Amino acid sequence: MISAGRPPKPEWQRSLDELLAQSAPVVDEPPVDLCLFLSVRRGGGHGRSTALTLTARPGMRGSRGTWIKGRAGWSQLAALPAEPRARAALDSLGRIGRSGNGAFLSDEWMPLAAVPPHALWLQLETVAAAGVPIVSGSGAHHPVRIPDEAATAAVAVDRRGSSLQVRGIATGLDDELAASPAWVVGDPAVAVAYVADRDGDDERITLVRLAEAVTGPVRGLLARSGALTIDDGGRETFVNEYLPRLQLDAPVVSPRGTVDLPPVPAPVLEIAVDHAADTTTISARWDRSTTRGRRDAAHEAGVLAAVATVAQSLGIDVPQPYASGSTPARRLAPAEAAILLAEGVPALGAIDHVVVLTTGDDSPFHAVVDAPSVQLRTGDDDGSDWFDLHARVTVGEVEVDAATLYTALAAGDRVLFLGNGSYVRLDTPEFDRLRLVIDEARALVDRPESALRINRYNVGLWDELTEMGLLAANEAEWWLRVRGLTDDAAIVPVPPPSGLRATLRDYQRVGLDWLHFLRVHGLGGILADDMGLGKTVQTIAMMQAAVESDADAAPFLIVAPTSVVGNWARECAQFAPDLRVATVTATRTRRGTTIAEAVAGAHVVVTSYALLRLEQEQYAEVEWSGLVLDEAQQIKNPSSRGYRAARSLPAPFRVVITGTPMENNLLELWSLVSLVAPGLLGTREAFTALYRTPIEKNGDTARLDLLRRRIRPFLLRRTKELVASELPPKQETVLEVTLHPTHRRLYDRRFHRERQRLLGLLDDADANRFAIFRSLTMLRQLALDPALVDEGEAPSAKLDALAELLVEAAAEGHRVLVLSQFTRFLRAARDRCAAEGIRSGYLDGTTTHRQDEIDRFRDGDDPAFFVSLKAGGVGLNLVEADYVVLLDPWWNPAVEAQAIDRAHRIGQTRPVIVYRLVAADTVEQKVIALRESKAELFSRVLDGGEAGDFTGGPRLTAADIRGLID
Repeated sequence: MISAGRPPKPEWQRSLDELLAQSAPVVDEPPVDLCLFLSVRRGGGHGRSTALTLTARPGMRGSRGTWIKGRAGWSQLAALPAEPRARAALDSLGRIGRSGNGAFLSDEWMPLAAVPPHALWLQLETVAAAGVPIVSGSGAHHPVRIPDEAATAAVAVDRRGSSLQVRGIATGLDDELAASPAWVVGDPAVAVAYVADRDGDDERITLVRLAEAVTGPVRGLLARSGALTIDDGGRETFVNEYLPRLQLDAPVVSPRGTVDLPPVPAPVLEIAVDHAADTTTISARWDRSTTRGRRDAAHEAGVLAAVATVAQSLGIDVPQPYASGSTPARRLAPAEAAILLAEGVPALGAIDHVVVLTTGDDSPFHAVVDAPSVQLRTGDDDGSDWFDLHARVTVGEVEVDAATLYTALAAGDRVLFLGNGSYVRLDTPEFDRLRLVIDEARALVDRPESALRINRYNVGLWDELTEMGLLAANEAEWWLRVRGLTDDAAIVPVPPPSGLRATLRDYQRVGLDWLHFLRVHGLGGILADDMGLGKTVQTIAMMQAAVESDADAAPFLIVAPTSVVGNWARECAQFAPDLRVATVTATRTRRGTTIAEAVAGAHVVVTSYALLRLEQEQYAEVEWSGLVLDEAQQIKNPSSRGYRAARSLPAPFRVVITGTPMENNLLELWSLVSLVAPGLLGTREAFTALYRTPIEKNGDTARLDLLRRRIRPFLLRRTKELVASELPPKQETVLEVTLHPTHRRLYDRRFHRERQRLLGLLDDADANRFAIFRSLTMLRQLALDPALVDEGEAPSAKLDALAELLVEAAAEGHRVLVLSQFTRFLRAARDRCAAEGIRSGYLDGTTTHRQDEIDRFRDGDDPAFFVSLKAGGVGLNLVEADYVVLLDPWWNPAVEAQAIDRAHRIGQTRPVIVYRLVAADTVEQKVIALRESKAELFSRVLDGGEAGDFTGGPRLTAADIRGLID
């Protein structure tokens, strides 16, 4: 039968009722405050122990307001009408003590050692956080002091009279407290309790946390109620046998400073060196006998670091010891053995905690203490560009054989043995310098099998040798004459010639001084000023000065691109009308005379590279005062006939004129330098090994700095930034043009097809370079006009933008230079602008009357002049234009700079505005980004830019090409 009473409560309700009943305050008793007593008591609940130990028990506030035991036993806490949080904290401490390894049964005093060490401080912090005061258990119940900072257990050793006293302490305490009786808490010890006035039954307790748990003898010393006393007779035994063992367990200190303590025992590195008549070996091991086999990682690392420092300074290799056991004995080469035995053994033995054990024969080696003396002299001048280089080396009274020294230095030997066990170190600064001289001289010599030689053009190296005191200057008379090339201030200024019809700017007068110096001393150089800074007038001034000093001297030969020959004649007539100028514009078949006959009586002869190449023998038969190679980047290929013709032409003085001595890679720079200073940079192969590969592929900044120093005396370069105050401002703007939809569709279709083909070719980029560039050129043309690559017809947004720009510029009175690499597109651009009613001139490589077209624009008022980049990149002065429009970007910035500088040059009086028309979302945008990175090598080698982040030369790499089509 089912009861008709109330239904049973659900579980959740019963649970909450139970919890609420437990926490309900006792209303029939007033609430009490709780405390935690700490006191030192005899016995700890472990059998019949009589030892003193720190104990704890709960307490409560009595009716008089003092702390009493009352009913606050460990088992009675639940029945007390106390604040629940305080009651729970004390109850938790009691439960852990009763359940720990040192469990106690009493309801009174619980030894704190019964609480597991890892839980003791957590429980005490919980009690304090619950607001429960911790007080001493006797006397006036003083609050227990608990410092915030943890202490470190240590062994204190101090002198008292003639005895030593040894006790355990916690560091960082005041002397009065440290002298009080102490008790350890826990096993291992995690706290130290100091109790003052124990005998007066008025405990004052300080409980100090230990930073690290302590066991063993240190814990025992901490637990002792008094210090160990060691009389005078036992002091030596204690210091020698016991003190080192205590130092391995804990810090040992002398708080009052009455005892000088020895260093802590530490592992010792033993280096064993065994020397026999012809064999020397080395091994290493750690001796940890004084540390009972214990390792000390920090100490051992410090010892090894000190050993490494000494070993590095001596250039020897000390083996790294194993964690245990000895390393296998390693046999040393003779040079290293000599340095180790003579210099390394005493230096290593002087390091703390290092012992060098030597066995075997006595060492016969000793280092010569006299500083070596090195002097270089050159052989007689045999009329070539090379001098034999001889070295005389003496050490004390001993003269070293030069051939032996060369061999040792070239092989990288560390020492040179002088006999009788004596040796001289070759890794000193003096020999390092000599080694660099030998390395460079041997690398660049044109006859590797010959004796050591130095090139007369290597004035930078000669200067360094002189500064180091290594060169016997009185035997280098030629060097004394030309050393001014390494010091701009040493070049004597030359007054401008009276027949010059031009006012030279300051930097141009410096150029005249430099060119004059080269000519007088029969040297050569590269005049590499930026485009538009007047390289032509500086050269004309130099020739005019030469003619005025000797009117009967042989003529100068100027070789220039065909398109520039007439310009040289015109500029000579303008700036130096007294110079008799002969131009050679045809071969002998057409002109009817030999070169000698054609140039008779001339001061200056101007011809083209093509004619020099065709009639090289005839030019070689004429005596010349000097050779001027204008726009010499046209013969930068050392394999070309033009280069070979210029290189073989005899001339006492040569000057290369170019604003871009290096367009793509360092080999182009070598080519031009080899024309004016043969041998300065060695053979092509030597230059590649010594300079090009380390710089372009490895980013070797030291080698780049060396290259700069070597070419500096023979290369004069001023950038527009250096003479910016003499030039009008230049503003460059990129105008992005959005392709017509039809053009976009045709471009994308062909681009994706060509991209797949290019990716396949990049697997062997060097072998497929021609095909790759042909494809890239096709993509650039496609971005201009699909009709250029027979891809279809489409309206040209770029021509629309050009027409709009030209109409506006013409209306405002500006004159515009329009440039493109592609003549078909250039003609289309001119036709489009003609349809807009804009008059213009036109010049490309097929123009027959080139100078007439140039003069018509310069002297007329046509708003525009359309010029192909190749035809207009050199030899033009078009300062009449103040706008420049580049229809298609190129990744070589030097090429574009040449064209822009047709207008932005000395003589220009108006600001120059440059517009680059770029088809958006095409390969042209990638070209613009790439060209910036390709300007780095030019700047760093020639303009002294920072070399720290150098990454390579302007030649397009496979990664560059992939970036163009990704």
